[in-house]
Amino acid sequence: MYSIGELSRRTGVKVPTIRYYEEMGLIAAAGRTSGNQRRYGRDELEQLGFIRHARDLGFPLGAISSLIELQRHPDRTCREASEIAQAQLDDVREKIARLRALETELGRIVDGCSGEGTPEECYVLASLSDHDLCETEHGQGH
Repeated sequence: MYSIGELSRRTGVKVPTIRYYEEMGLIAAAGRTSGNQRRYGRDELEQLGFIRHARDLGFPLGAISSLIELQRHPDRTCREASEIAQAQLDDVREKIARLRALETELGRIVDGCSGEGTPEECYVLASLSDHDLCETEHGQGH
């Protein structure tokens, strides 16, 4: 059995986050000692490792919850897991495309500034003040 602190050390997940995952039902509610301390077993350690890895890969908690639910039904196919992973991959690719556009625009802004003029002449400051000076769409909401 593991205390919540030991579970945190073994998985790298902070104690408040473990409590949150427990409240959300992502890991089973901990048993309690006579002193009312949480105690977790091997299953919770492994489940928390699963969650941590999925979070490291960027999966949102809703998707992780669906994947955990799928694990509880060995009679089902893994089609749903594949679809969830594909959606995450699509999201990552979309973010990469936005980051590339951002990189291009920032590179253009930096290249447009010699760094030797006054703030009034600064192309960086002018570009940040006037989105119409940008050549590409970038960021959220554009």
